Amino acid sequence: MKKLFEMFWSFFKIGAFTFGGGYAMIPLIEAEVVTKKKWISKDDFMDIIVVSQSFPGALAVNCSTFIGYKLGGIIGAIMALLGVVLPSFTIIIIIAAFFMQFRNNNIVDLVFKGISAAVPMLVLVAVVSLSKSLKKNYLNLIIIITSIVLILFFKVHPVIVVLLSALYGIIFLRKKVE
Repeated sequence: MKKLFEMFWSFFKIGAFTFGGGYAMIPLIEAEVVTKKKWISKDDFMDIIVVSQSFPGALAVNCSTFIGYKLGGIIGAIMALLGVVLPSFTIIIIIAAFFMQFRNNNIVDLVFKGISAAVPMLVLVAVVSLSKSLKKNYLNLIIIITSIVLILFFKVHPVIVVLLSALYGIIFLRKKVE
């Protein structure tokens, strides 16, 4: 029970102090569950991120749920999910109650502008962190370049690119894993 509460508290802190959504949370989740607590390995974390991106819903919610399930089964998944969601839910309820009073407040506007400027850097930290564990070979380089070209130049939706990459892995990389 102590580990479940510790996991809930870890995800609660991550949910409470991360702005910018799922990708901004990745470095914090990794630091907490891989580096600090050593609950899962870097490879397991990478697998969880990949699966979390493949499922519908918010990345941080999916990721926390999978980690919670890995550590504590169904109860662990629920505790991790509640931990990561409750801070945002509580803040949204409070903001909704008082939004009309503060919506034109210059200081509040400046605070959110400052926070939003930091979010792209958190996403960049996540990209750099995840790329460190990626095997450096021509095949992965080709997949990365193809994905970038499809998304940026041909305007293919990122979900389609993820699904195509998953299909490619199932078809062509299965023998290498078995």
